[in-house]
Amino acid sequence: MKQEKKSGAWGVLLLAAALLALVTVLENVLDPTSNIMLFTALKKGAVYALVAVSMNLLNGFTGLFSLGQSGFMLLGAYTYAILTIPVESRESVYYIYNGCAINFSLPELFGGGAVGLVLGVLVALILGGCVAAAVAWLIGLPVLRLKSDYLAIATLGFGEIIRAIFQWDKLGPVTNGANALKSFPTFSSFNIPGGLRLSTFTAFLLAGVCIAVIVLLINSTYGRAFKAIRDDEVAAEAMGINLAKHKRLAFCISSFFAGMGGGMFAMFANQAQAKNFTTAMTYEILLIVVIGGIGSVSGSCISALLYVAASEWWLRFLDTETVLKNGFKVPFLRTGFRMVVFSIIIMIVVLFFRRGIMGDKEITDLLRPRRKEGAGK
Repeated sequence: MKQEKKSGAWGVLLLAAALLALVTVLENVLDPTSNIMLFTALKKGAVYALVAVSMNLLNGFTGLFSLGQSGFMLLGAYTYAILTIPVESRESVYYIYNGCAINFSLPELFGGGAVGLVLGVLVALILGGCVAAAVAWLIGLPVLRLKSDYLAIATLGFGEIIRAIFQWDKLGPVTNGANALKSFPTFSSFNIPGGLRLSTFTAFLLAGVCIAVIVLLINSTYGRAFKAIRDDEVAAEAMGINLAKHKRLAFCISSFFAGMGGGMFAMFANQAQAKNFTTAMTYEILLIVVIGGIGSVSGSCISALLYVAASEWWLRFLDTETVLKNGFKVPFLRTGFRMVVFSIIIMIVVLFFRRGIMGDKEITDLLRPRRKEGAGK
């Protein structure tokens, strides 16, 4: 059994390494201007995969139905942006408020250059996750006493409240009010001038490392405690599991990685603005989790890439009016029709895959060699 687990783990590592190599080769071989939608879908898919896995940790593995993911992403995005905007750019970004109340930049504090950029971005992303986790701990004290739909409504309300707070004019010298934060390092900042393009590689690497940490947590004793709470709270408490402690721990860890995902989303979008982190974003993440399979990390990753590719790239032609050579105008093809078709596709997928694409299985289950009947006897 242990040998099967090791072989499955090595298979996943080789698959991840091959994926990183593939996206690096694609980014440096293909023309980025003519294939912009491909790389946009890959980077956004990587970010959404991380956030979907963080939500799956809470909803799928712990059994807590939370809808506050966009609020925690907002906290991570703003923390990252505020801490990484260059000092010389702060006056132009915060021009309405005559400068920013925070007058330092982490990449510059670490000495600038390539080393300062890498260290500054990493520390800012981690701090964004820490801020999200700290807020999750505070709001978790009252809301985690709720269950099922009531918990979902409470966390959904938190997302709306935090979005309104960050657009409050009184906090303008820090959050820039309702205006966007810009000029901070993005994925494109990791491209080597005159050399390798590493923006997509950076997105996949950051998301991959975070997802790997979540997988290690799920397979630890804490992960087993989370699953026990999901399956039966009464039985879990009878076994000595502290329900309040483990629920709060799962909530904070999920929020931490959602915060990191928010920082990465800011790097992808080249800006951080509160109005982008809406309830619709949380619903998108939840839909990805359901399509991939509640309780499957692999399913969340696969469905995130498929969801983003289909919604942002493959069906985009449906938004363009088309007239044939004989003058016949193709019906329905106009702005917005893409989302109509996409919604129908989602309905079909949900109907035929009731438990999602992967159900509760992982890629390791597919990579393990099947045991012969009677082999364990």
